[in-house]
Amino acid sequence: MLRNVSYNNKTITKEIEEAVGKPFGLVERFKMGGIGSPRLVIEESSIQIQNLLILDNKINYGNIEMRPNGIIVGFRALLESYALIIPFHKLTIYKGKSEQYSIYRDNYFVKIQARSKDKAVHKFMSKLLDEKVERSGTRIEDL
Repeated sequence: MLRNVSYNNKTITKEIEEAVGKPFGLVERFKMGGIGSPRLVIEESSIQIQNLLILDNKINYGNIEMRPNGIIVGFRALLESYALIIPFHKLTIYKGKSEQYSIYRDNYFVKIQARSKDKAVHKFMSKLLDEKVERSGTRIEDL
């Protein structure tokens, strides 16, 4: 689900927490080595997201925050902040072209730049995939 998170709205906050869980505590963040991605360059997106991003004539940047049951892909358009909330069971990640990751939830998607010199992006995506496997309950041995 795509939501405007610019303002403190209790209904939206509750909806996000029900979908992906409450934010990790400080101790858990340290144990995990951080829960946020570096700044990501959005190269392509689904039409709903693209309609928001084209309002600016700037490079589109975003970030990813891990939560206990999913992720939040955040980005800005004009002066508003938006979040694509993706529970782990709906999250699909592809390593497309050699320099791109594609993140999908149903009919929404975001393709982010991941050049070979962007080690932090590759490291975060690897950590994200490990968390998805660990928290979704599906093990490779189960398949």
